Amino acid sequence: MYPFKFVRENLDLLKKTAELKNQKVEWDKFEELDNERRRLIMFIEERKKWQKDLTEKISREKENKDLITPLINQARKYSDEINEAENRLNKIEKELEKIISFIPNIPHSSVPVGKDEKDNVVVKEWGEKKEKNFQVLPHWEIGEKLGILDFQRGSKITGSFFPVFKGVGAFLVRSLINFMIDLHIKNGFKEVWVPSLVNRDSLFNTGQLPKLEDDMYYLERDDFFLIPTAEVPVTNLHKNEVLNEDDLPIYYVAYTPCFRREAGAYGKETKGLIRVHQFDKVELVKFVKPETSYDELETLLQEAEKVLQLLNLPYRVVLLCSGELSFAGSKCYDIEVWCPGVEKWLEVSSCSNFESFQARRANIKFRRKDGKTDYVHTLNGSGIALPRTIIGIIENYQTENGEIIVPDVLRDYMKMERIAI
Repeated sequence: MYPFKFVRENLDLLKKTAELKNQKVEWDKFEELDNERRRLIMFIEERKKWQKDLTEKISREKENKDLITPLINQARKYSDEINEAENRLNKIEKELEKIISFIPNIPHSSVPVGKDEKDNVVVKEWGEKKEKNFQVLPHWEIGEKLGILDFQRGSKITGSFFPVFKGVGAFLVRSLINFMIDLHIKNGFKEVWVPSLVNRDSLFNTGQLPKLEDDMYYLERDDFFLIPTAEVPVTNLHKNEVLNEDDLPIYYVAYTPCFRREAGAYGKETKGLIRVHQFDKVELVKFVKPETSYDELETLLQEAEKVLQLLNLPYRVVLLCSGELSFAGSKCYDIEVWCPGVEKWLEVSSCSNFESFQARRANIKFRRKDGKTDYVHTLNGSGIALPRTIIGIIENYQTENGEIIVPDVLRDYMKMERIAI
């Protein structure tokens, strides 16, 4: 989190950042409390100096009881004033920290300024949107015909937007997870298996709290949250640690289920697997030195792209504008797969550089060879999310007779070439 001094000295920049990211911050209250904080610090320092001088005088005059009695009374008065001011200072600093917690990360200079998705920039397209000589069915329709998707039973078990994958559908999920993890391990990522429940500190450190609490599933009895992404537990693996420069960069890959309430999202792309409350995702997380982090973002993007290239799914890479950036992000690329059944580009991965924003909250540093410490830069990217990737496979590999061809790269995992009735 930003130090008080940094916020005070960079108010104009941070106000502009909040405006670009559509984030409300109580700036007037911050300035009012910050002024009072500085006044109290000066008051306390002054009273402590007076108290010290008085203590020295009492020590010199300790034999003269008539003289030191009023001095002792005055010293007690200073002590009471200091305690009262320190208690007030503590309350003010907690209020300031709460305000600062709503200040978002500063976008990188290469991020386009804009308000919404219309201002995002397509920077790359890969693969062909192959024309079919038949009507491509949307994934929910052909998925239910083939018996690999069951939305009705998922709704019966839990509620809407909790799909069930059955038979070969479940096998497809498992095969995709294994394929992606194997690929990323081969490319230098270390696999970790992490909890799907996290505490408030972990979510605050990665920037989901306090802003996104309504989007998460909360277990009130234990004050735990179901994770919205593996980014949260994996990034917090190193909280309150000082890493060695020689150990950087550190790359992790993790598979987890993810849970999102998607508050306020109803009515937006809610058919089939497009928007669900529970989904599977393989996540990539990097801890790197600040001077290499933007090169690391590009290689992280390439790592996520490899999954789609091997699956031979047409996709595009989109650079998000400032208004579309996450609260914690400095720069982000989205990868979107073309899905002909729904005739939409659907996001399957976001690759982000958070610079030192998360590391400051989580207190993750590294020691340089000269002995100085600095905050690491953290990055993460989906490598990749399954539901919409499965949409891409079902709709792009659909045949006229209602079968689904299994992508070549998955055949060793699935031991089949087609999904059919």
